[in-house]
Amino acid sequence: MQLALLEASGIVEQGGPIVWIQLGLGVFGAIFIVERMFFFHRARVNVADLLIGLGNHVKKKAFAEARHEAARAPGPVARVAHAVLLRADLPRADLRDIAQEAGQLEVPRLERNVRAILGIALLAPLMGMLGTILGLIDVFQKMNERGGFAGPAELSGGVFQSLITTALGLVIAIVMYLFYLYFLGRARRLIHRLERAGIETVNLICDARWEDQRAAQEEKAKEGKG
Repeated sequence: MQLALLEASGIVEQGGPIVWIQLGLGVFGAIFIVERMFFFHRARVNVADLLIGLGNHVKKKAFAEARHEAARAPGPVARVAHAVLLRADLPRADLRDIAQEAGQLEVPRLERNVRAILGIALLAPLMGMLGTILGLIDVFQKMNERGGFAGPAELSGGVFQSLITTALGLVIAIVMYLFYLYFLGRARRLIHRLERAGIETVNLICDARWEDQRAAQEEKAKEGKG
């Protein structure tokens, strides 16, 4: 274990200052990944079950209970439904606008740190290329100092630095880009759920109104016949 740590520290030292920058990028990327993991885990909610529960309250005209259930449920989907329920007395068109606006307000939260992960994925290999160039410059400097000739020992340092920075940059870039694609897919699926929750909540409210109007018309028709 100690031998492995010593070998790793030796590789870092031979890689030069660029390796420390790349390691710093990797640490920040890991922090962003963990934060997004926790966010999407907390945002998990069964949209169908949520809508069924809200629909039962709306049919009974228990809007206070529906708002309480939506406020108690975690995640952006419940927040969109709650925003619509707060203004359940508005017309359908206005409710649709509220659902759309509430969904748009959630999008920045979904995309938070995702672009940062992509930025690290793009920047890490560029830093590796910079390390490669610096390593080659070091090689040519040593050759110039020795009149155009240098032995393997003098050349190995610069070449090894070039290889380390290139390999580390590619490793970080591949890992970060894979996580970027994963989080991007989850964000898009969650946006679709937001849109579905908003539309379904509007439909639940408007359908309940229509049922009330139909019941009132039937009652009036019965009274007229009586």
